[in-house]
Amino acid sequence: MPSPDLQEIEDREQGPRHLSGKAGLLVTGLAATWSIFQLLIAKTWTLNAEVVRSVHLSFAIALVFLSFPMFRKGRFPKLSPRDRLPWWDIAAALLAALCALYIVFDREGLAQRIGAPLPRDMIAGGLLLFFLLEAARRAVGPALPCVAGFFVFYSLFSESFPGVLATAATPLSRIIETLSLSTQGIFGVPLEVSANTVFLFVLFGALLEKAGGGKYFIDLAFSLLGGFRGGPAKASVLASGLTGMISGSSIANTVTTGTFTIPLMKRAGYPAVKAGAIEVAASTNGQLMPPIMGAAAFIIAETCNMPYAAVVRAAFLPATISYLALLYITHLEACKLNLTPIPRSELPPLGKTFIGGLHFLIPLAALMYLLIIERRSPRYAALIGILALVGVVLAQHLISEGRKGLKTALPIIGNGLVSGAKNMMAIGVAVAAAGIIVGVLSLGLSSQVTEVIRILSGGTLAGMLIVTAVVSLILGMGLPTTANYIVMASLTARAIESLAGGFGLELPLIAIHLFVFYFGILSDDTPPVGLSAYAAAAISKADPIKTGIQGFLYDIRTAILPFMFLFNHRLLLIGVHGPLELMWVILTALAGMFAFAAATQGFLRRKNHLWESGLLLLSTWILFRPGSLNGLYDFGESGWAVAGLLIYAGVFILQGLTPRNASSPE
Repeated sequence: MPSPDLQEIEDREQGPRHLSGKAGLLVTGLAATWSIFQLLIAKTWTLNAEVVRSVHLSFAIALVFLSFPMFRKGRFPKLSPRDRLPWWDIAAALLAALCALYIVFDREGLAQRIGAPLPRDMIAGGLLLFFLLEAARRAVGPALPCVAGFFVFYSLFSESFPGVLATAATPLSRIIETLSLSTQGIFGVPLEVSANTVFLFVLFGALLEKAGGGKYFIDLAFSLLGGFRGGPAKASVLASGLTGMISGSSIANTVTTGTFTIPLMKRAGYPAVKAGAIEVAASTNGQLMPPIMGAAAFIIAETCNMPYAAVVRAAFLPATISYLALLYITHLEACKLNLTPIPRSELPPLGKTFIGGLHFLIPLAALMYLLIIERRSPRYAALIGILALVGVVLAQHLISEGRKGLKTALPIIGNGLVSGAKNMMAIGVAVAAAGIIVGVLSLGLSSQVTEVIRILSGGTLAGMLIVTAVVSLILGMGLPTTANYIVMASLTARAIESLAGGFGLELPLIAIHLFVFYFGILSDDTPPVGLSAYAAAAISKADPIKTGIQGFLYDIRTAILPFMFLFNHRLLLIGVHGPLELMWVILTALAGMFAFAAATQGFLRRKNHLWESGLLLLSTWILFRPGSLNGLYDFGESGWAVAGLLIYAGVFILQGLTPRNASSPE
């Protein structure tokens, strides 16, 4: 399968149309107006929640129709021009926005007509469903509208389905009223979180990128790690982790950092496939990193009814050890390839680089301080972070350029406002379309879905987890991470919770939802659709399928984490008391991930014998689930954890006692 052009990959983020003149001004002005509206409602302008959601969706859906043509890849060029706006897309954008605003125009009337909608209510609601599914198809591909459309079809004709799927059908009027004219479907909690919180964080990331923060993180990563063996790969991991904290998009992360890191990795000696795969794995895992977590962290908090800070606390350690393990994998690959470091003279100087971008850390520090120390709401923290960033940009250019600096700073801020809105339009329509599935399930169909999952899993918890993981990966091939999480949380989270209760297991709700979330993220590098792999392959000039497969092999370490923290809750810092216990949890988790990485890569200090890889896998199991072996001999969790550490250390020492070439197995 040929690798698509890099421009096509970037177009998936902000739309493939490249407009100029009045059409370009229209889209730019609409995007900037959306960002300004979101900033105003964050502090100054108090509006009803339904109004905020409908206006948020109207901006998103209008921008999608104006930015994305009807068809991609040059098909039907007369219907899908990329250099101009056809009248039908302008009309669709206007009509779709008006349908999204319908619940605002007749809010009091709709409240009085609950259960007895008028024909015009049905027309407006039905058109909104149609336009939303079409906008989702244009922005994120056919998978999400197909899944959402199937659930609507199932709700209409469920009595005709066989076996356990058969249930009473739902009238069309009730479906439209629930999905389009209430807060149970399209205008539900996910869209509220998107409007009130996610937008501000995406805007913060866009402003920081336009101000030069992304380049600063890349340069800082290279100055820190570029001089080590396999340095460009290590720098790629660190840079992607840093930008992933503010980006929340694996594709944007791959394109932003990969443009610099992949050519340098190839120059250092990494094969093209492995260079692209390392960037894919690093960028995909950027969505694991708090505070944004692929824009899903805030929806997880709402769904689990827990403080956002608690979600960040639970997600921090797994994300960190996953990244450190990827750093370790790049080191093992460098050792296998016998690579030499890049000369320090060719790398950015550490001191100068760090000091030169120190101002970019001020808004980040303010954001993290308000979130973690002050425990302020994510919305307020993001707003203050944005204001601090704007102040930093203005001060930077005014100090360096005097009065002329204002002419430089204002376009940067304006471009950030436009870029933030364009980054959000696909997220906005995807979250709203995922709300269709949530709304259909609220009509009473969730019990049928749960029963189907029970049957597929064979009624076992292990089967349930495997089914959930596989379905998340399959759905995620065509869904954005946030939409994937919403869909899978609606379909499987309750089923996992109820089945675990049937086995007498008490699984924390956050563990179940992070389990679903992790496998949604892994779908970004799952062949044959993983868009991050295509983006990396377009840069490295390698085969995208091979790049995706290699990236997924690197990410296997991430795939085992959800199974581990679901049963070992201390990995989520649940039940951890005191700094000594925290340090012990971190040490054993890191050792377990390193042992697993060495086993799956077939290399520790030299190429592994089969029995050595087996011992490393045993060490991994013991370190992640030390209490599971108490049935063999009751050493206690700490005793078994020490045994796991000793096994890993023993293999490491044994491999060092024999020369690499002499003992390396063929």
